Amino acid sequence: MAYEFKNKKGVTYYLHSREVELRGGKKQTIYYFARDIRPGALDQVPAGYKVVETAKTGMPILKKA
Repeated sequence: MAYEFKNKKGVTYYLHSREVELRGGKKQTIYYFARDIRPGALDQVPAGYKVVETAKTGMPILKKA
C-alpha cells in the first residue's frame, strides 16, 4: 500500500521515488508526490524526512526532519 497524504483541500497524494543519473554520472534518489499510484510508490516516508504542505497550493513536499 502506497503512503498517502491528504491535504487541506481534501486531495489525496501518493509518495513515489525514482533513481536518476546526474550529468556527472552520479546517481541520486528523488522523491515526489502524485495524485495516482505509479511504479516506484513507497509504503512509508523515508527515514530522516517529514511531509509538509505548501501554503499556497497545498502540494505536499518532503523536508529533512
